[in-house]
Amino acid sequence: MTAPLPKLTVWYNTRCPVCNAGIDWQRNRLVQAARAGAIEFRDINLEPDALVRFGANVEDIRRRLHGVDADGRLYVGADCAAAIWLRTPGDAWLGRLAGLPVVGSLARFGYDRFADILYAWNRRKGHW
Repeated sequence: MTAPLPKLTVWYNTRCPVCNAGIDWQRNRLVQAARAGAIEFRDINLEPDALVRFGANVEDIRRRLHGVDADGRLYVGADCAAAIWLRTPGDAWLGRLAGLPVVGSLARFGYDRFADILYAWNRRKGHW
């Protein structure tokens, strides 16, 4: 049996309809992980300076998911998504898959392109 993963705190932009829908869509799966204390979601709009110690400002977090585990490790973008999946019952296989070298590189590339497009769309629509 493997040791439990350290708690993950994830900051995201609740004003982004796509980001919010993504978290809402997974919320039922995440409830069990949240109740167990494995994961917590926070609104970056309420804590804009939350990750300044990592050099991340509010715009960085509005562009890409950011998470920090209890050991102080920072996860950004696709790596943050993988960390969430590893803690979500039934989705851990996705997290392990995204952690493979080639798959992880492709996931980061795809996530970053999508995040850039979504960020630009949110700015145009005023979702701040």
